[in-house]
Amino acid sequence: MKPLIVQNPWHQLRKFTPARIALGRSGNSMPTQAVLEFGLAHARARDAVHIPLDCETLIAQLKLGGFDAVAVQSAATDRSQYLHRPDLGRQLNEAARTSLRKLVLPVKPDVVFMIGDGLSSGAVASHAAPLLKEVSSKLGGWAMAPIIVAEQARVALGDEVGQLLGAEVVVVLIGERPGLSSPNSLGIYLTYAPQPGRSDAERNCISNVRPEGLSYSKAAHKLCYLLTAARRLRLSGIGLKDESDLIPSISP
Repeated sequence: MKPLIVQNPWHQLRKFTPARIALGRSGNSMPTQAVLEFGLAHARARDAVHIPLDCETLIAQLKLGGFDAVAVQSAATDRSQYLHRPDLGRQLNEAARTSLRKLVLPVKPDVVFMIGDGLSSGAVASHAAPLLKEVSSKLGGWAMAPIIVAEQARVALGDEVGQLLGAEVVVVLIGERPGLSSPNSLGIYLTYAPQPGRSDAERNCISNVRPEGLSYSKAAHKLCYLLTAARRLRLSGIGLKDESDLIPSISP
């Protein structure tokens, strides 16, 4: 009698990757366990998009780490509008603009970090504070503005934030679009001379920051390399190549 569930011969490879491979089969279908696991992964990905960011808790974490933080919101009034109108997530609302214009900074910042919920608030809640702690330890001599925590944020929102604060560089930490095996992945976007209208070709991206992907220490090393190079070359994007893997360590 043939077994009800036939294992895929690649089954042993599953321990090396979270990818959905070697699921086996039951007749002409997937085994029940594989179907249930797929449904759970899909639910987690959907939740990642819709669960709101707890800004108060995040700001409290940042302050415990020694960072000043300011909360703002994009022009998208709620999650539904944010998902249907990406353009509104790329611009601040009037209250946020007024708040940032009134912000008194002791010196003109070299860099401003904006944390945005993006498409995975869980990624931001889990990874933003520890990553910033790792990065700040490598940024001796850089003048940093207070951390900007933005709700209903797209990557390009950082361009307006950076311009309003007069920063030389803006770094956006944002929740990436969730996948079926990575609902909590953080992305980092760096833009030199930020201003509204910058294109994606004028940014550098570091993706998949999480313990199961790119570690905080490696992400911080890459980011500090790019920050230093952007400042030296006065540009970011396609003209700025990430060669951090060739350098064991760097002091910005």
